[in-house]
Amino acid sequence: MTAAERPARLVLEDGTLLHGRAFGADGEAVGELVFNTSLTGYQEILTDPSYRGQVVLMTYPHIGNYGITKEDDESSRIWVEGLIVREASCYPSNFRSETDLPSFLREHGIVAVEGVDTRFLTRKVRTGGALRILLTTDLETSDEDLLAKVRAAPPIENRDLVREVTCEHVDRWRDGYLEDFSPPTPGGSGFEPIPIVAIDCGIKRNILRSLVECGFDVTVVPATSGPEEILAFRPRGIFLSNGPGDPSAVPYLVETVRILALENRLPVFGICLGHQILARVCGGRTRKMRFGHHGGNHPVQNLKSGEIHITAQNHSFAVEEESLPDLLEVTHRNLNDGTIEGIAHRELPLWSVQFHPEAAPGPHDALNLFLPFRRRLETAPSA
Repeated sequence: MTAAERPARLVLEDGTLLHGRAFGADGEAVGELVFNTSLTGYQEILTDPSYRGQVVLMTYPHIGNYGITKEDDESSRIWVEGLIVREASCYPSNFRSETDLPSFLREHGIVAVEGVDTRFLTRKVRTGGALRILLTTDLETSDEDLLAKVRAAPPIENRDLVREVTCEHVDRWRDGYLEDFSPPTPGGSGFEPIPIVAIDCGIKRNILRSLVECGFDVTVVPATSGPEEILAFRPRGIFLSNGPGDPSAVPYLVETVRILALENRLPVFGICLGHQILARVCGGRTRKMRFGHHGGNHPVQNLKSGEIHITAQNHSFAVEEESLPDLLEVTHRNLNDGTIEGIAHRELPLWSVQFHPEAAPGPHDALNLFLPFRRRLETAPSA
């Protein structure tokens, strides 16, 4: 059966109904609709645990043309709830490709729809804010029943999605960059390994590779790990990873980091959700954004140096600037909407960024942000 013979429906919670063609698995998917402005990197997006609970719409009209390569996965599975594109490529042209995008989606049971007006959907989210959406290949259920189902679906707010994506067991990560990874490494093999603990809120593999390249001995622990368990590894520092959902829904993680950072005074570096967690640890608040930042072309300015980096981002929550205590300073700012993109504690070795510097799939502007973490820990005492 061809994609053209597999009709699909999209139903938004505001009552909008669209028809398209299924090119992934048969079935049904529900989640919060987000649009991603990246031109490439669909495989890294699909396998990024930060997208748990979300249906991703790619604004670039042609997706799948370079296929799928296993070594580009950012985790062991696809985490998005569903995928929407204008046109899907079933015949990739790339010497590295091992399979095509539709086959990859079907293998993982992910519902995907093409042949819809993605510009219309993007404008709807930009003007009206985030919406829940349902994708289905079911031809029997009425439009009204599908609408009732999507309206009954839980929102992203107040959901602990971190528990759904974090690792189950402690692990030690030893792999650096893949041999054909083109950006220059920020560290190198000449570093004496420094032991750190990476708290896995939904961590991407290339973050772990970047940490190894900077000379860290990385122990990865579940986000549910208590402070005593983490301190038992005697880390010199803590890395707070990216992850999905609402930072207010993980009070156990906030409390763990508070003990590690404020009571034990361990250096902490956070990315994305880790940035939001660190802000809450220090007394700040977070809020749900209108439609979030999702894509690979967000301009961010370093307020100290004046440098502007083009960054990759994926978050639906932001730190409220007016809630920050005086001991926290804003270090980076988004040039599109002015939201906070980085903070640092004025007295303790705590800092974080909202964007993704690990350069997978890119851009590479902020790749060297891992190196300052290394430099700060070189003189930090052991726990």
